[in-house]
Amino acid sequence: MNLKKSIKIFSGILVIFTAIILAYVGYVYFSYSRISDDLSVEISQKAKIKQASTNQEYKITTFNVGYGSYTPDYTFFMDGGKQSKAVSKESVVENISGVIDTTQKINPDFALFQEVDEKATRSHRVDEVAQITHQFNDYSSVFATNYDSAFLMYPVLDPIGKSKSGILTLSNTAIEESTRYSLPIETNFNKFFDLDRAYTVSKIPVENGKYLMIYNVHLSAYIKDQKIQKEQVHKLFDHMENEYKKGNYVVGGGDFNHDLLDSSTETFKNDTTEEYTWLQPFPKKELPKHLQVAAMNKTKIPVPSVRNLDKPYKKGESFVALIDGFIISDNVENISGKVINAEFKNSDHNPVEMTFKLKK
Repeated sequence: MNLKKSIKIFSGILVIFTAIILAYVGYVYFSYSRISDDLSVEISQKAKIKQASTNQEYKITTFNVGYGSYTPDYTFFMDGGKQSKAVSKESVVENISGVIDTTQKINPDFALFQEVDEKATRSHRVDEVAQITHQFNDYSSVFATNYDSAFLMYPVLDPIGKSKSGILTLSNTAIEESTRYSLPIETNFNKFFDLDRAYTVSKIPVENGKYLMIYNVHLSAYIKDQKIQKEQVHKLFDHMENEYKKGNYVVGGGDFNHDLLDSSTETFKNDTTEEYTWLQPFPKKELPKHLQVAAMNKTKIPVPSVRNLDKPYKKGESFVALIDGFIISDNVENISGKVINAEFKNSDHNPVEMTFKLKK
């Protein structure tokens, strides 16, 4: 084969390869669209209790389920690990079953879940929303999508694929109304890979004519632009403050992707050379006057709510932190709060629970 013919073949292959890449980039770009802000969310109404009461103890949990993929030995490529998808369909089903068992043992009145896949390549197309809600027959439920991506060829050797995922709220008291609010996100190329960040607000009637506003929150993790992070928390704060001014009760839980302690690194004796975008200090001082981060019970051995996924989990060695918890208004009494030590068996997060009362 002469040189001229070789160059011609190589050029042809290059043209085809370039065309494929451009076609794929076009597919990702033109299939992208943000979900509308201020969007009413469908309620599956199963709760038998019609309204909440004052001076009655309620229990709420928040649990980022990590789309059912994260066993203790799992590592994730965006955290410096290796994997991008769950090991198998059976592993996903088993992990979500573990999440359900843990939650049922807690027996909460309200349960908040994040990173729940409805249909995704990364979780082998297991409908985790259905799997969870089918086990809570006396709970009303609200599911809001915050990630509906094109097929992502990233990482190239083991692409994460197409994902439809979101946040799920369960309530044993009837939900009158639920709304999804979009959060500010980066507008550069990163928007194609990050979640379409959002929070939901579920409106639950109280016997005194007010409402208990349950917020399910999942803030951004993999962004370096602290301006966006600040805009996200302030949109959330402003909404909570407005509801409080109406006389309503505010209870917001979820994965805040900020350090909720003064220093998780000091508390859990982490490697001080590591820095993570998802562990910026939570701006407690910027909270409106009548809102606060709900304190956890003091324990001799503190329990973290999240582990980093750069390497398999090893107690006492892995980088851990407290980023999951609750924000409450001052007309809500925080009776107790704790992280459930699930040893990261079924997720890269441990569930967090809080017992509270609505003041008269």
